[in-house]
Amino acid sequence: MGELQEMPTDWNRALAIVAHPDDMEYGAAGAVAAWTGQGRDVRYLMVTRGEAGIDTIPPTECAPLREAEQFDSAAIVGVDTVEFLHYRDGVIRAGVPLRRDLASAIRRHRPELVITLNRREYWMPGTWNSADHRAVGESVLDAVADAGNRWIFPELVGNGLEPWQGVRWVALAGSPEATHAVDTTATMETAIASLAAHRTYISALSDAEPEAYARDFLTGMGAMGGERFGTEFATAFELVSV
Repeated sequence: MGELQEMPTDWNRALAIVAHPDDMEYGAAGAVAAWTGQGRDVRYLMVTRGEAGIDTIPPTECAPLREAEQFDSAAIVGVDTVEFLHYRDGVIRAGVPLRRDLASAIRRHRPELVITLNRREYWMPGTWNSADHRAVGESVLDAVADAGNRWIFPELVGNGLEPWQGVRWVALAGSPEATHAVDTTATMETAIASLAAHRTYISALSDAEPEAYARDFLTGMGAMGGERFGTEFATAFELVSV
């Protein structure tokens, strides 16, 4: 693996679109904390409420718990706007309905940078990525183009959502094809607190305390990114120019 380049900095607003509560916190939240600390506007859109993520809690009980933890987690890294599309967790399908909903959100929020999660089959060789992550990542890339074309989903214009051609990049966190990075050395503690805020979810995954679990995971991942970026810790992204 080669060295990672610095992420672009000439932008003001970003929209993160991911499948589940906690997807941003497994690595990307440290970068978000760095950006919001510089005065940039970052917003979150969750395609599902994460209701199928905890085996011991029925979906109807799980969804509001995970929503609440996502609001708390986002606030820790300076994100005030968190929205949910209420797609069913675990069975997201890439296709026209999802593209329309994502294009609508992009037109409403008008970001220059869109962030999503790894769309590829693997996190790394031998580690399979979930169907939801792949469906959302693929659909985000398509929806960015849809958002800028008034003749795709013309009903959005009728609803007052004019085309938005201002997205310049899509950044995919957790990609095995990472090209760029953000130094998260100064924001690592904030990132750890943000992931640890998903206490219900983490407690179902591990016997470790959420803070210890978050620290172990994020410092390990951050160190791998930092080694390629020349810093103690870094969050890596696959950057796609639009």
